[in-house]
Amino acid sequence: MESNAKSSIPERLAHSCSGEQRLPTSPADANSAASATTQHQPQISTIMAAERPSVVDPVIFEQLQERIDQDGAVREELRDIIQSLEKHGRSAQSILSRAHSTPTSQLPAVITAAEAAIRDEVAAVQKLAEAASKLPYYKFNGIWSRQVQDTVFTILYDGYLGGYAPDGGVAKPGRLLSIEEVGAIMNVPVNLKDKDDFHVTIEEYLQALISLIDELARLARNSVTLGDYNRPIQIAQFIKDVHAGFQILNLKNDSLRRRSDGIKYRVKEVEDVVYDLSLRNLIPAESA
Repeated sequence: MESNAKSSIPERLAHSCSGEQRLPTSPADANSAASATTQHQPQISTIMAAERPSVVDPVIFEQLQERIDQDGAVREELRDIIQSLEKHGRSAQSILSRAHSTPTSQLPAVITAAEAAIRDEVAAVQKLAEAASKLPYYKFNGIWSRQVQDTVFTILYDGYLGGYAPDGGVAKPGRLLSIEEVGAIMNVPVNLKDKDDFHVTIEEYLQALISLIDELARLARNSVTLGDYNRPIQIAQFIKDVHAGFQILNLKNDSLRRRSDGIKYRVKEVEDVVYDLSLRNLIPAESA
């Protein structure tokens, strides 16, 4: 009985080793078995993923891509109009920049040329308004807002220099055009609340007004170079009045608020110019 039991041990070992899974007899065999197991795992995962149903409907993303393509087509359609508006805006600003090197007596020629360029801007704005009014305004207005601000700026600057006489009045320098006057010149509505159509917003008007202040601070210094000592005093009073107006506004903490905070620095710059003129007794008697 004992010999049979002893002899059965190697037999059982031999039987177990001759089966489908043989124990590795060396380290090389063990590495080979592990590698074979790893090679089969990606195939098993792929089969399981193919058989598992998706919990997310892929149609959702297909519909989103269609909408993205539609928005892209709209932006592409508007791009040519916006580029044209930007081109005319650069032309108008280039003409208005001559005011920095032109005596006050010769400004009417600059104003006339600038208004001709501004008419091209307005024509481009009309095309933009026609195309944009077919779209949700606040979804796409970020595309053209900067160019509209530039157009408003050129109109405000031209108005300050003495262009765009008020209805029934005479054009005179140093005047601030209202947002309604700007809208009438551009032939577009302003500050719409009941319609989702193209219009000039209050924010765009105020941003353009801040740009005007920056430009006038530079004009005050250049006027001294031209020997015009009266213009810096007029600019100083204008900027102070605008700064006082901005202090009335309760602006949100955004880019408009941050830019409006910089007006006080423009006030100081122009005040320094006027102060230097007063030290040298260069302020005209009628402005003293």
